[in-house]
Amino acid sequence: MIGRIVRSEDFERVLRTPTRARSTHFALHHLPVEPGRPRARPGTSAPDLSTGGVAIPAPPVDDGAPVVRVAAPAGLWLGAVVPKRHARRSVTRSLMKREIRAAVGARDGLLGGGLWVVRLKAPFDRTRFPSAASDALQQAVRAELRGMLDAAGRR
Repeated sequence: MIGRIVRSEDFERVLRTPTRARSTHFALHHLPVEPGRPRARPGTSAPDLSTGGVAIPAPPVDDGAPVVRVAAPAGLWLGAVVPKRHARRSVTRSLMKREIRAAVGARDGLLGGGLWVVRLKAPFDRTRFPSAASDALQQAVRAELRGMLDAAGRR
């Protein structure tokens, strides 16, 4: 199962890392850590959650349990950045995000754990792909993502 990156702080952390792989239109960033936890509100020890004041019990602690250190995160979290300046129509942005999730989902065993962000860095040619969600655009996005993710998996 692939998680989604939802916190802007996590996106910023990953996007500050060097590009792991790139193609003509996309860039892939990776950070081998788990997503951050919600921060506590000032003056409280509880995290700032949308549950609004509901007490979250602390998990029980077993003093006799051995400490297990994990070298790398067990899960894979994905974020997709498709800016409006590169894909003006919302249907195009949705198509690209859907294709990004599908491409990473098909290769999640090839990619290591951690935070992954796929970023659209250049627009697709509107004269070549006039329709916002054409099959030709979908195939082009799919092929480019496949090549970039395969290259990142080999590294």
